[in-house]
Amino acid sequence: MAGLQQTNSEMILLSWVRQSTRNYPQVNVTNFTTSWSDGLAFNALLHSHRPDLFDWNTVASQQSPVQRLDHAFNIARQHLGIEKLLDPEDVATACPDKKSILMYVTSLFQVLPQQVTMEAIREVEMLPRHSRVTREEHIEVHEQHFSQEVSFTFLLSSGCSKMVVSLP
Repeated sequence: MAGLQQTNSEMILLSWVRQSTRNYPQVNVTNFTTSWSDGLAFNALLHSHRPDLFDWNTVASQQSPVQRLDHAFNIARQHLGIEKLLDPEDVATACPDKKSILMYVTSLFQVLPQQVTMEAIREVEMLPRHSRVTREEHIEVHEQHFSQEVSFTFLLSSGCSKMVVSLP
């Protein structure tokens, strides 16, 4: 039951984010991991509710992901009272931590207007599921004369999963 409640909460939160950022063509939030790493989603979410705080075009076009993330976290701290709970360098990765992103977006949800339409929720329900990697799938290494470590990151429907393989 707790898992179902969490899934429903995530769906409502994702619906709210998508509805709030709909008018920002550079932003397409489909999850609570990779969709946030370039900083655009955080800034679009803030700008959609508080356009008076900054110029969207300047932030979207002239800054690096770390700068955009730092900008969003500073705006949220200064104007909304949300502590800077995340480090931009930790989010600007191939696979940011889902629970950390959820916690921060929930903090935004608590202070920004929260109206979510049924249409937005239905839209999230219809999002395509990312390819699932099952535990049965594996990688065969035919050459044994490598001496390195290889890291694979898989995007799962539930988030990212990292696998490290040490080769002899």
